[in-house]
Amino acid sequence: MASFWTAENAPVKHLEDIKVSIDTQDLPSAIKTIKDYLEKQDLEELTIGVTGESGSGKSSFVNAFRGLGDEEEGSAKIDVVECTTKPEVYLHPKYNNVKVWDLPGIGTPNFKAHEYLKLVNIQRYDVFIIIASDRFRECHAQLAKEIIGMGKKFYFVRSKIDLSIAAEKRKRKANFDEKNTLRIIREDCENGLRKIDVKDPVVFLISSWEFKKYDFNLLEEKIEKDLPQHKRDVLLSALPNITLEINEKKKKALEKNIAMVAFLSACVAAVPV
Repeated sequence: MASFWTAENAPVKHLEDIKVSIDTQDLPSAIKTIKDYLEKQDLEELTIGVTGESGSGKSSFVNAFRGLGDEEEGSAKIDVVECTTKPEVYLHPKYNNVKVWDLPGIGTPNFKAHEYLKLVNIQRYDVFIIIASDRFRECHAQLAKEIIGMGKKFYFVRSKIDLSIAAEKRKRKANFDEKNTLRIIREDCENGLRKIDVKDPVVFLISSWEFKKYDFNLLEEKIEKDLPQHKRDVLLSALPNITLEINEKKKKALEKNIAMVAFLSACVAAVPV
């Protein structure tokens, strides 16, 4: 029977690929092909590792990404001291195939990036979020280099931007300029990373308390671009409905899935829409 799964077990990208695969099959085989495709789409997993120094806002980011407040049931623990001593997985409240891992803090005196990645089992993550609440330090750069060496994607996130903005507003008062303040923070973070030998750094400014503001849309777009096609819809379905851009993307993804099911059903009338 013709197969629509590649050697890497990744689904095809286009409806036409499925159509070609079932053209030569008998009816029972074609039905099975379609059902297998839809079932495996539902089982596709997205795994995100969130790391950074103790107190940088890792757990708050994990909660905000899952659409939860810090005090809600099922949220990651928040405290003034490091709560996470081993990798903790948190499932999305609506999509169990989306797993966000709250990883132990980095930056201790004996920190070794390669040992840390072995401890947290680097192979299970699709992408990493590396968070700092102030300047990025050598431990962040070490970790980024090790992640690159393992062929994985990562993103630098400067957290607690709302607090930085509020502090600057109190200091500058009438002369406060939010856009200029954000530019200065971004440049400071990126220049700091260059000084510790990180080439062409990109830093996303985030507030876990105000996810719809600042750079969350840009971060989402970058992760989406870097993911394989079959994981992008998983990401979109799990994102909190916080901006018009995200809502529009989710709408288009849903319309695409409806079109796919309708198309497959038209190809094999025995499969209900």
